[in-house]
Amino acid sequence: MSIPVKPVPVTLLTGYLGSGKTTLINQVLKNQEGYKCAVIVNDIGEVNIDAELIQKNGAVTQKDDNLVPLSNGCICCTLKVDLMNQIAELIGTGKFDYLLIEASGICEPLPIAQTISVLEGSEEENVPAICRLDNIVTVVDALRMATEFGCGDSLLEDNIDEEDIENLLIQQIEFCTTVILNKVDKVTPEQLGRVRAMIKTLQPKARIIETTYGKTAVSDILDTHSYDFEEAASSAGWMQVYNEEASEEHEHHHDHDDDHDEHEDHSHCDHEHGHCCHHHHHNDEEGEAEEYGISTFVYHRRRPFNQDKLQDFAADWPKEIIRTKGMLWFSDNRDEAYVFEQAGVQITATESGKWFAAAPKAQQKELLEQYPDIAADWDDTYGDREIKLVFIGQNMDKDGIIKALDDCLDD
Repeated sequence: MSIPVKPVPVTLLTGYLGSGKTTLINQVLKNQEGYKCAVIVNDIGEVNIDAELIQKNGAVTQKDDNLVPLSNGCICCTLKVDLMNQIAELIGTGKFDYLLIEASGICEPLPIAQTISVLEGSEEENVPAICRLDNIVTVVDALRMATEFGCGDSLLEDNIDEEDIENLLIQQIEFCTTVILNKVDKVTPEQLGRVRAMIKTLQPKARIIETTYGKTAVSDILDTHSYDFEEAASSAGWMQVYNEEASEEHEHHHDHDDDHDEHEDHSHCDHEHGHCCHHHHHNDEEGEAEEYGISTFVYHRRRPFNQDKLQDFAADWPKEIIRTKGMLWFSDNRDEAYVFEQAGVQITATESGKWFAAAPKAQQKELLEQYPDIAADWDDTYGDREIKLVFIGQNMDKDGIIKALDDCLDD
């Protein structure tokens, strides 16, 4: 492994499921402005759909070893060592001068930042730095905040439990240096104002950039020199309220400084009373998914959906499904592949090109020689046509969902 002359900068991209992280990262990759970027994509499911979509739509390919998928776990807990190894391996090639890391939608940013800090070297121990964390970007879905979280009001309530999804959203917003407030065109000015106020309450010092479809300047994401651990750890709204109260009550000191030191690394606090509610992993093997009551499964079928039946099912979409993403096809348009996405109330199926099976035989042969993975999974009846959807949700009725989807299939 070669040690870079200068530490390679790293941007960590976080945000809840469906907020637009993959769209944003593709926007950056298509306009790298001279950077040679490598990308690490984390997905809690057994199939890394985000990595597949970045490879399809972005400026990276696994063939060139600049896209690394880390699946079936979270890089903030169960895949920490894998993350460190992949960062070191990518930098060690000497091919890249920037790393982008897209965290899973249920990852907490603080543990990931701590993992990356191990590779930032130590002067005391004479360990050279191979990278530096440059920017922690949290993507916030304005529409989802408005429709599911009361424009953010529910994130500021006093009775949030440790396992509540609100707790995760709070931590993603609190520990960041840049907030991409996405999908602002989908909400009213009043809703947008309330969401923006909520973000500023949780994280007063982060830069807030309002976007549609993740469109923002590359300079907002790359090489910003905006991240500093102490600054990030002390800039959350609860921390500032805590320090103000501690200063006001200095004459009645109750060991507030000791409490602050103990809770700083993994906490969020009651915003009115400064009471710390320590967030922790019960153990590394449990991971984020179990901690927040979130499960995941892959729905995989070869037969196509009947479009009308799937629309009927989508009209009564189970509320316990947080996020769905993947590829599918319809019986009335057999040549076209679709990217299916669901996040909260948003459900879309977008055309994404033709299946290889729709190509003439001669072209099929060339394509399959070029893509042996697809050739290995080729079906005699359907070719490469398939439905592959990753479901993420809380307390999902997996069997019920599978049966409902099977009822939407066509011949």
